[in-house]
Order: sequence, then structure tokens, then C-alpha cells
Amino acid sequence: MNDISQNRLARNKLGVSSIVFLVLAAVAPVTVAIVVLPLAISFGNGGGTPVAVILVAIALLLFAVGYAQMTKELTNAGGFYAIAVKGLGRAAGLITGLIATIGYNVFVAGALGTIGFFTGAVALPMIFGVELHWYLCGFVLCIVVFLLARSGIHVSAVVLAIALVLEILLILVFGFSVLFTTGFDFQAFTLAFSPEILVGGSVWIALLLVATAFIGFEATALFGEEAREPRKTIPRATYVAIILIGALHAFGAWAIVSALGVFDAQQAGLDHLDGGDLTLVLMDQYLGPVMGIVAVVLLVVSLFAAQLAFHNSAARYLYALGRAGVLTSWLAKTNAKGAPQRGLAVNLVFALVIAGIFAIFVETDPDGNPLPPVATLVPVGLGFGTLSIMIVQAIAALAVVVYFRRQRDPRILSTFVAPGLGFLALLLFSIMAIVNFDLVAGSSAVYVLMLPWVLVLAVIGGLIYARYLKARRPETYERLTQDLENFDELEGSEA
Repeated sequence: MNDISQNRLARNKLGVSSIVFLVLAAVAPVTVAIVVLPLAISFGNGGGTPVAVILVAIALLLFAVGYAQMTKELTNAGGFYAIAVKGLGRAAGLITGLIATIGYNVFVAGALGTIGFFTGAVALPMIFGVELHWYLCGFVLCIVVFLLARSGIHVSAVVLAIALVLEILLILVFGFSVLFTTGFDFQAFTLAFSPEILVGGSVWIALLLVATAFIGFEATALFGEEAREPRKTIPRATYVAIILIGALHAFGAWAIVSALGVFDAQQAGLDHLDGGDLTLVLMDQYLGPVMGIVAVVLLVVSLFAAQLAFHNSAARYLYALGRAGVLTSWLAKTNAKGAPQRGLAVNLVFALVIAGIFAIFVETDPDGNPLPPVATLVPVGLGFGTLSIMIVQAIAALAVVVYFRRQRDPRILSTFVAPGLGFLALLLFSIMAIVNFDLVAGSSAVYVLMLPWVLVLAVIGGLIYARYLKARRPETYERLTQDLENFDELEGSEA
């Protein structure tokens, strides 16, 4: 019994609401409202951004239709890696797992720079008049994140639920303040793609940037082994998460463009681009200076919640690949609370080391002034992590379609048409992310623009490693598919 408890994740800990909290926290609604939506308004379709949000949500829901059917066939902590193995084979699954693992771990390192900067250089000076180095703040907060994560997934879910409620309240209060003061402009929908609104922007860029604001919804797949009745819970949580994310982002975007004026939103966004304070200025204007400070505090809370959610996700990919034998089996150990503690520890150390490198070797601008981490570490971590996760989503969508076509499943609409359209949308988002990687990453530095090539190396390395496993370690190669069935056996033994 002890052996089982030390090698598997906690069972029956998460219901639909808990998984939704975990996913929405990763999406970070307040961060999206303050950072992502202004970019979509500035470079995308301006006052029509709410429609772009709805279109992306519909595309993801189409994928979710096929994904819901897939979860009835498979429940595994490997998330989309496991889906890729099931649908596209071992080599493709291995590549997907490597890309996802690299992407999530790098994302956490970049997020350390974000939360460290906004805590030490923005929130603390604004509230207490004291500025602290970003790495010190990031270090302390990441240790707290690690301690919460190792306490069990249910603890993370409770903490994230509290943070998420506060975030949603802020967005709702701001939105209704705009509604009652200025009114919501329905031209944001009726003229979303008209020349009058779309001046110098791009619908495609709007869809791309909005798609990045949904990053995190795919994490529902990672918590299958810890869910109650996963074949029902995971699909429901996925649907609910996508709908809530879409509704929150659309509501927030509608409030912002209505406050600015649908026809003036794009130019206003460009005017505030350097300061990155468009939403904060509007919140200060509509809610008062005190709520402006609260918004900054909740931005830090939002970033902390996202860090905790992605920390949990990264660790589960490390755990799943360790259990399958792709990475060292040392990672496939859990603590008494059923948390993948070793995976969490590896992710923590990786993030601290990567961020530490940027803290020691500080880049400077042409005038010799040190650049903040949001201009160096963050583009590397969040930019590359976002691209990696988007590509993994697209691979998983293709895997769903291929799997059910091989099974000759008669449910054409739910296993072919809907997920097929979802795959095309995710493929489009991924291609746009590669072509416009400087916009996704927020930097045009040469070393940042070279990062997509790391994914090419991951594909080549994955193919070589798969061939090596097949030839030299066939038992491990076979285990890539056998591991997917382990949960069913465990579930049956507990019945």
C-alpha cells in the first residue's frame, strides 16, 4: 500500500469546480485584462476585440467536443502527451511530451520574472514606498508556491479559488461601473470587422493574441487521475472552463472598448502601449485611485495564482514522463499527500536557476541602463512557453481526429467535424504564433526570435530518442502505451 501511495497521485480529490478553479487561475483573468487585452485592442481589431474573444472560444469548444469523447477512452496524468500517444503513436506522443514539458517548465521560469517585477518594482513601491529586487521577490513567492503545491492538489484548488473569486469580482465591478456610467456599446459586435474600427490593425493578430489569453484551459487533461469520476468530470470542467474564460475575457474587453469608445479604442491602446497601463488608467478613472491600488495588488495575486497553477501542471508532465520511463523514474514518486513532489522540486530549481542567470547577467539598453526582466526573461519564458503549449494543443486536436477515424467511429459530428474544425483553428493559431513570435513574446531581440527553433530541435531529438528506445530499450518504448492503461487498472482495483 505504501508503495502505491508513494508512486501515484492522490485519487478522487477534484470535482468540476476544483478543476475549473485550477484552470481559470492559470489563465489569470486580471493579468489578461491588464496585459493581453490592451495588446489585442492595439494590434488587432480594436473596438471589435470582444468578437475575437468569442470566435476563439467557439473554436476551442469545437475541439473540446472531440476531447470530451477522448476522455471516455483515456484518463492519464500525462495530459495531451497521453492523447498524442493514443492517437498518433509513441513517437508523436514522445515529441508532444517533450515539447509540453519544456514549454511548461520554461513558462514557470518566465512567470517568476513577471511576478517578481510587478511585486518588487510596482506593487511594493506603490503601497509601501519600498522597492525590492525582482529576483528576491520572485524567489520568495516561488518557494511559497512550491510549499502550497506539495501540500496536495486540493490545497492548491482552495487557494486558487480564493484568488480567482477576487479577480472575477474586480473585473465585474469594473465592467458594471462602465456599464452604468458610460454604457456598453453594441457596435463592438455589429461593426467588429468594419473598416471604421479596423484601422491599421489585423483580425488575425487579434485572434492570435486572444488565443494566448486562453492558455491554461488544456490543463484539465492533467488532473484526470486526481478527479472524481474523471470521464464525466474532465469533459464538464473543460466545457465550463472555456465558456467562463470566454465570457470573462469578452466582458472585460467589451468594458474596455466601451469606456474608450469603439472607434477610438485602437488608437487609445497604441497611445498607452509604452506605459502598459491602459486598463489600470481606466480602472482608476471608473473606480477611483484606491481601487487602482487594489487592481495592482490583484494583478500580483493573479500572477501568483497562475504561477501555482502552471507549477502544478509542469510537475505533472515531469511525473508522467518519469512514470513512463522517458525521463528518470526518480520523478515518478509522490509524497504522502499524493503530490508529485520531486517533479515540483525539479520545476522549482529549474525556474530559480534560469531566472537567476538573467538576474546575474543583466542586459542593458543602448544608454547603458539595465533592462527589467519583463524585457528579457519574460519574453523568453512566457513567449516560448505560450508557443509550445499552443503547438501541443494543436497536436492533441489532430490526435483526437486521427484516433476516432482509425476506430471508424460513427459519430461524425462529435469525433470528426467538430474536433477537425478545432484542429484547423489551433493549427492556424500556432502558425500565426510562429510568424508573429516577436508579438507573442513581446521582444524582437535576436535570441528571442531564435527560440522557435528549439521546438524543431525538440522534434528531431524526440524522433531520435524514440528510435533509440525502440532499438535499445524496447520495454520502455512499449511502456509509453502501457502506461496509459495503468489508471484503468488502478481504478478497477479500487471499485
